[in-house]
Amino acid sequence: MKKFIIFFLCVPLVYSGMHSFITTYTEINGQTTAGIPEFSAVTTLDGQQIDYYDSNIKKLILKQDWMKEFASTYMWKVYTDIREKQQQIYKIYIHVLMETFNQSHGLHAYQRMYGCEWDDETGDSHGFDQYGYDGEDFISLDLKENRYTASAQQATTTAMMWNNDKTQLEFLKQYLRYECVTWLKELLMLRKADLERRAPEVSLLQQNLSSPVVCHATGFYPSGVSITWLRNGVNHYNDVELGELLPNEDGTFQRKSTLCVSPDEWYNNQFTCEVEHEGKTIQKTLTEDEIKSNNSKLLLIMR
Repeated sequence: MKKFIIFFLCVPLVYSGMHSFITTYTEINGQTTAGIPEFSAVTTLDGQQIDYYDSNIKKLILKQDWMKEFASTYMWKVYTDIREKQQQIYKIYIHVLMETFNQSHGLHAYQRMYGCEWDDETGDSHGFDQYGYDGEDFISLDLKENRYTASAQQATTTAMMWNNDKTQLEFLKQYLRYECVTWLKELLMLRKADLERRAPEVSLLQQNLSSPVVCHATGFYPSGVSITWLRNGVNHYNDVELGELLPNEDGTFQRKSTLCVSPDEWYNNQFTCEVEHEGKTIQKTLTEDEIKSNNSKLLLIMR
């Protein structure tokens, strides 16, 4: 059983194996920290946030550039309308839950997490629809039995009522088993098509004149990249430290290679960073004009 949380963390993306497409609604009742909305909705693809809605902005916000094409379709308005309706429903239902739990005041949270997972290696998929109250499991849908199961005693009446609605149960089964997986696959294709066009952005970074020079390649996909230092046109391997491959939040990657030579040596020789990616080569020659100083925002990435 998946646990419910209010705040979401970004996790590294997975490009093969199991994929997930999940929407989470959160309704909060009571005095919250300034700026936290009463209702919010977040959709994630492989743990990466792709859209956002809350009761303050009352708009569905795009979180990934590669979804711009989808966001211009009629379905984007449909999803916005769904969230607006859910906002009204959750505002009412959280008060019903408070009465059920004999609560008259205090800070309380009601959440729903639903979606599907699909393994692109085996073709296996499954869906889920789970509800939580104050951080604890409340009720969940058993797709095999096509019925809701109460996780708390207070959820028994709700489970009976929802199980009597056969039309809604059949609709959810069809959505979670088939339509959700179809959307998941289409979103994966949109993301992949966008990422395959990503060439690396290459920068030379240095904190001060006596510091090593960093050749930083970022924003590229797929992950295969080669970074080589040239000294006067010849491969230079001494005094070079190659960093590990790291993921970016948008699904691309970054990597750095550090050249540890004295200022005199690189002033008296021509050093060039050569980055190869998907058959294309980018070169940055070590000159004062090319180097970004420690005032550059990019240096924050390397610290």
